[in-house]
Order: sequence, then C-alpha cells, then structure tokens
Amino acid sequence: MADGFINTPPKPEKLGAMTAENLKAALAGESQASQKYLAFSARAREEGYANVARLFEAVAYAESTHARNHLSVLGGIGNTGENLKAAFGGETFEIDEMYPAYDAVARMQGNKEAATTVRYALSAEKDHQKIYDATGTSVAGGHDRDATPVRVCPICGHTVIGDAPEECPVCGTAKEHFRTF
Repeated sequence: MADGFINTPPKPEKLGAMTAENLKAALAGESQASQKYLAFSARAREEGYANVARLFEAVAYAESTHARNHLSVLGGIGNTGENLKAAFGGETFEIDEMYPAYDAVARMQGNKEAATTVRYALSAEKDHQKIYDATGTSVAGGHDRDATPVRVCPICGHTVIGDAPEECPVCGTAKEHFRTF
C-alpha cells in the first residue's frame, strides 16, 4: 500500500499556496457532505429505510475522516488549549459578523425560514462561546471540565451544561427532546 497512513492520520506540512487553498476547499466540501449525509440518514430512518440510513451514516463518517485529514495537513489541529481558543474565535466571528449580516440579508429578502435558522444558530453560538471560554479557563489551569452533562436542543442547537430547561428558551422545544452528551 503506497503512501498509506496506517493507523496514523497525515501530519501538518508546509504547503504551497494553491495546495493550501485546495485543501481548505476540500475541507469545506467534505464537512458539508458529512452533515448532508447525516441529515439524509435521519430522513431515511424516519421513512423506514434503516439500511439506507446506515449507508448514509457510514459514508458521512468517511467524509468526516477526509475533512479531519485535510484539517490536520493544514495545521488546523493544535493542543486542547489552542483548539479551545480557535473554537472561541470561530464562535466570535459568527456572533459578531457572519450571522448578523446573514440575518439582515434574509430579512431584507423576506426569507422568514432562513432568518429563523440564522437566529437559532446565532443564539447557540453565544452559548458555545461562553462554554468554550469557561472550559478554556479550566484547561489553562491544567484541569478537565467536570463531568456535568452537556445538553443540546435538536431544533435550534441551544446548548446548556447541566439540566435542560423545561422548554427551550429559543425555540420552545420540550426538555425531553434535548440530546445529552
């Protein structure tokens, strides 16, 4: 097996400008494919096609593996403290720039459903930013976060540490539907 990565993902390397741009585009495409196939899997399962659902899940995993490999070669995976800072920075960009601009455009164009999904995401990104900040403080002190469950609303993505609220404050989803991690 030539050039195989047996039990080891590819490592970061100095990249030519075009290769770096290509890998960034591939990372985005593979990430989108993975999420799209997970959504397709859920729909297939709802429609009673359990084996088609498993197929979509398997291919989603493969696409996610491709994305992680690209991210690794791009040097985008650091230690946990660095990764928390990068995640916090990504959430900050989404909160301060990306989603407010997307919301303005959706509203201007009268796209109510698009405005709703943007509002849901913006609200959840604020949750994530706070959680990453607190977790980063723990890691900087050499400590893991405690084992308190993380709960996520399956409709809007509202994320809480600990018990889910009786009703999601963003979209109204009942507590029993929150997913626990």
